[in-house]
Amino acid sequence: MDMIEPGLAFVPPAQRVAGTARLGCDRNGGRTRLRRLYQDGSAKIRMPAVSADPLEAVLINTAGGLTGGDRLGWEVDVGAGACASITTQACEKIYRAAADRAEVRVKLTVGAGGRIAWLPQETIVFDRSAFARRLDLELAAGAEALVLEATVFGRLAMGERAAHGDFHDRWRVSQDGALVHAEDFRIGPDIAAILGGSAVAGGAIAMATVLMISPRVEDLLDPARDIIGGQGDASVWSVKKSGKLLARLFAEDGYQLRKRLVPLVELLNGLAGLPKLWSL
Repeated sequence: MDMIEPGLAFVPPAQRVAGTARLGCDRNGGRTRLRRLYQDGSAKIRMPAVSADPLEAVLINTAGGLTGGDRLGWEVDVGAGACASITTQACEKIYRAAADRAEVRVKLTVGAGGRIAWLPQETIVFDRSAFARRLDLELAAGAEALVLEATVFGRLAMGERAAHGDFHDRWRVSQDGALVHAEDFRIGPDIAAILGGSAVAGGAIAMATVLMISPRVEDLLDPARDIIGGQGDASVWSVKKSGKLLARLFAEDGYQLRKRLVPLVELLNGLAGLPKLWSL
């Protein structure tokens, strides 16, 4: 039996979250069908019944949030000609970290002529949290993608604000072997002061990045700008015989951000529309 020195309380080591989930799908029999599903630890995937493309998948972190030292990984492989829409059961919460940081790794691959819509609900950042996310997307020639990540620094409705912490979001997107998009967003340790800068967010605490790789983006630019309004903007480029639309949005809180994200996703996602779990 372990002996504890008199007068000292025994504090067991904290249990850390670890989870990995992988999903693969192919086009078979005229529609997209599941090829592979792997789940480990706190990472789970559920698939609502749908009668037509796209295949829908819901990502679930059964731990209910992340804190320092937690690790979560998601991998999605969409085969040639297949179509998948990925969302999350709820907003992911990043809690205060006593030590280390929480990390999430996302790896997405799409075959020729395939399409993926990566549409997780918002990440909510709590005060004094530490978080790093890496998203890698590999598209074959002729593949399309719609990628969204939205972040809310604190919950004003609950009287909470993420004043301090460390947040890092890294994206790398390639098509047909060539890098077509790369970005690293870092903020901290004085989050509130940085967001308060007029050249940053002017005090807004909610923001989103939306990326679309498709030959149709030029026709969507003006309607997208109408939805975004004065709190953000969008631009388009030609890349690898396709096109790239990149939009940035910001708002005073998560609700005001979602009011514009919902119609924007509906516009960009075409007939697939909005994931069923999204709402206002």
